[in-house]
Amino acid sequence: MLSYQALQELVAIDSPTGYTQKAAQYIHHLLGTYGWKPQYTNKQAVTCALGSKPRLAIAAHTDTLGAIVSRINADGTLGISLLGGPLLNSFEGEYCRIYTLADKVYTGTLLLNNPSTHVNAEAAATKRDIGSMHIRIDEPVQKKADTEQLGIQVGDIICFDTRYQELPSGYIKSRFMDNKAGCFVLFEIARRMAARKQHAPVELFFSNYEEVGHGGSGGYAATIEELLVIDMGVVGTGCEGNEQHCSICAKDSSGPYDYQFRKKLVQLAETHQIPCKIDIYPYYGSDGSAALRAGNDFRVALIGPGVAASHGMERTHKKGIEATIDLCMAYINQL
Repeated sequence: MLSYQALQELVAIDSPTGYTQKAAQYIHHLLGTYGWKPQYTNKQAVTCALGSKPRLAIAAHTDTLGAIVSRINADGTLGISLLGGPLLNSFEGEYCRIYTLADKVYTGTLLLNNPSTHVNAEAAATKRDIGSMHIRIDEPVQKKADTEQLGIQVGDIICFDTRYQELPSGYIKSRFMDNKAGCFVLFEIARRMAARKQHAPVELFFSNYEEVGHGGSGGYAATIEELLVIDMGVVGTGCEGNEQHCSICAKDSSGPYDYQFRKKLVQLAETHQIPCKIDIYPYYGSDGSAALRAGNDFRVALIGPGVAASHGMERTHKKGIEATIDLCMAYINQL
């Protein structure tokens, strides 16, 4: 039975966009324990060659959603700016950690302004946005100066609890399955190939700015010809994907993915009886989108396990993750 310990450990490491160094260090160390020699790019993404002169890059992003302190309010609470696009209705009431530049960590909660229904008759009807919400710090602060004395300032990073649970039914529910489940797929590729003493012209690429659009823009080996992006499959009304399948994206908001690349993936899924769904994502972009916008001459495909309730309280299934791993291995084996 496949162990998901590495996924749980990665999820436990806070890594919102712009604050991914600890997750990158974990990934670098883990790949090293398998016998590979990972490297950092200048932007601190992690790359790892699984053979000489790699032609195929397999990418997943380590960065997640989060927030950043935008102001200290008069009552000592914190105003926020978002990192990526968290669904605030889902994140309301979530516990969080505030990381200061002095490496102090404080805890808090994301709340509606004036959140008590006993004094605010409009609490239920108020639109949730960054102007109507704040972080309540778990410290005795009553004014701006109190918070400043803690060393909290504008630009400090806010990371939300994940509530990771791995269930007997095979479901894994947690924030940030987008895209730490995708990172786990790359971990398993590296682990399996190391165990088999297998080498292939493949580079693993763990990007760190996908949620803000430029994670996959550069940093690849000069020999790369194809980019296989592993990112969450969309689950929802009008989409074919589900949590127990690997989704193969034909088109997202940035346009269609490479037709021949996609066709080969579909054929491999059919040949090896890997549960997959071909899908269109109406509101979506990926590291592949960023790579193409940056002018990279790659053939790009996008696959990944179905993830329900994206950018909220997400859930996926081991069957979808393992189908994605199997499809990646099938593609690697035919190179």
